[in-house]
Amino acid sequence: MRGGGRFRVARPENPVIKLSRFAPGLARDPGVIVIRQIAALPYRNEGSAVDAPVSILLVTSRETKRWVIPKGNMGVGLDPHAAAAQEAEEEAGVLGAVCPTPLGSYRYRKRRRNGASLMIDVDVFPLAVNNELTEWKESGQRQRKWFTLAEAANAVEEPDLSDLIRSFGPSEFKIAARRTGMLHAVAKKSRVGPMFAWFQRLLPKTGNFFELFEAHAKTLVAAADAMGRLVQGGPSIKDHIREITERENDADDIFREVLHTVRRTFLTPFDRSAITGLIGAMDDAIDEMHAAAGAIDLYEVEVFDSEMKDMTAIIVDAARLCGEAMPLLRDVSRNGSRLHELTERLVRMEGHADEIHSVGLKKNFERHGGGDAMKFIVAREIYKHLERIVDAFEDVAHEIDSIVIDHS
Repeated sequence: MRGGGRFRVARPENPVIKLSRFAPGLARDPGVIVIRQIAALPYRNEGSAVDAPVSILLVTSRETKRWVIPKGNMGVGLDPHAAAAQEAEEEAGVLGAVCPTPLGSYRYRKRRRNGASLMIDVDVFPLAVNNELTEWKESGQRQRKWFTLAEAANAVEEPDLSDLIRSFGPSEFKIAARRTGMLHAVAKKSRVGPMFAWFQRLLPKTGNFFELFEAHAKTLVAAADAMGRLVQGGPSIKDHIREITERENDADDIFREVLHTVRRTFLTPFDRSAITGLIGAMDDAIDEMHAAAGAIDLYEVEVFDSEMKDMTAIIVDAARLCGEAMPLLRDVSRNGSRLHELTERLVRMEGHADEIHSVGLKKNFERHGGGDAMKFIVAREIYKHLERIVDAFEDVAHEIDSIVIDHS
């Protein structure tokens, strides 16, 4: 994670942990007991552009009425991310795909009515909001409000949480993502005069690869969001499947355009193999989304395991990270550090998805292995495609890392 605060990669464990096991150096006493809570970071994209601004939903605390994110203690029998989603529903009245891999953690002190002031670590899970309830459990006790990233970071009191919110979106990198051509950047840096501009016009075009990368990422994000809605079930399954198919068709058009542009372009921003490797990995991800949707349609699946929903939530967040990464490729030398942060999280999420995949398969085998084999085969087919989607996002991360190594 980015420096500047104490937030760090969270490791969900028991509600009460020995701080010295996971965060040495943050406590003077290695035996200090720190209570661990969970929280949701509800977000939505304001628009369909790949670099559309991200909004964060905050709620007021019940007693002091300050702005906070929905949080609470881990529920008995619930996974941490599921408990975070439950807090978001009860405190903020929002539903959506919650990523099982935490974004990070922050620390604060909570003063209890008996006078004690206790240190609490909070693991934060991104939640892509797709439904806002008009009435919810604590609607009479709290207010909710959408903020821009900067506004949300300024509204919360905890410095660690503020840093964590600022690190969530690409807004601070938009300047670096301006559409500046490679030759123009060289000319500006070296202060070459009009003669260079005249020579530049004689050179073959450098292609619109960055625009194509970002357009493809836009289809990835839209298809992943549709996947997130699809696994919630309900009467709109057919519509979500159709949207995924349409998004995959759009992505195929972009993929073909990239291959054509590579062949007819003399100067490319990256090595040709890097360009085709990156767009190929991205296209593999959306192809597998289409395959997963096709299997769901073919076998008329209407109810989804919690592990399927968890893997899909990882896919939603992975697509968001890819959407943030693409504009940053316009200036790799400046954005190398942030790109590495994004790819590191993608790789970490892939490992988490592998664990969820194994648990889901095992549960299905125990449930159907001795009886209805067809149900197990169908579940295994869907899990296979979900795993391949996440694997493709890991490939995207590796392709980005290779570009960063070559050009930073």
